[in-house]
Amino acid sequence: MNASAFPLAARDAGTTVVEIGGVEIGGPALVLIAGPCSVESEDQLRAAALSARAAGATILRGGAFKPRTSPYAFQGLGEEGLALLRAVGDETGLPVVTEALEPAQVPLVAEYADAIQIGSRNMHVTPLLRAAGASGSPVLLKRGMSATLEELLLAAETILLAGSENVVLCERGIRTFDSYTRNCLDVGGIAALKRLTRLPVVADPSHATGRRELVTDAALAAIAAGADGLIVEAHPEPEAARSDADQQLTPQELADLAGRVSRVALAVGRELPQVVS
Repeated sequence: MNASAFPLAARDAGTTVVEIGGVEIGGPALVLIAGPCSVESEDQLRAAALSARAAGATILRGGAFKPRTSPYAFQGLGEEGLALLRAVGDETGLPVVTEALEPAQVPLVAEYADAIQIGSRNMHVTPLLRAAGASGSPVLLKRGMSATLEELLLAAETILLAGSENVVLCERGIRTFDSYTRNCLDVGGIAALKRLTRLPVVADPSHATGRRELVTDAALAAIAAGADGLIVEAHPEPEAARSDADQQLTPQELADLAGRVSRVALAVGRELPQVVS
């Protein structure tokens, strides 16, 4: 891979610490981003945010616009969901990251959220990358489900070229021929990205596995490989979730994940700070 293809994102440009609502990603401390797949109601989101904060999460995730495979599936609450994210984030002291699906949504999402997420389905949508890069907001860029590392880095380069200095890469699993897990977490890819780019790298073990019982083990592997943090789906009642019920953790499972991640972090010279409620 020729690093001259992505000079702004290349490792020889130094290292970057991205700040999202006062939370640093890419520094010595690991970051836990947690929350439900979809914002469903105020009570659901508040319960999820409180349990996320109690487990040590410092950023709240949640989907207001949902790019579902089926057009009949729950598509999210839209701007109502954004408003709930902002209100609950402010109430719990957690900055918010959520997805924009198209260029026209970027200003609206930027108005409510502390960071804009570009999802796996949209990593190749150049107008969306440019709009997010020009927004002035930090961007969390998820790897496309069939994208190479070079394609991911070129997508990041597009965002950087549009004006953003704050891009976080996310390894969320890629498609393989196996059907037991939803995707395949590219642990080697995480290690490679840490050598190829100056940008922080987080991992999404929820989408990588699609199975609640595998999320924690995948998270531990990602941290051991050098990830700067995790983005994990958690719900107060996963069995009642309106999207991705099988991969969302209960509050207790999220707390257990954080405890195990803390121990692995120490083994690789990092730490997951414990949040004092």
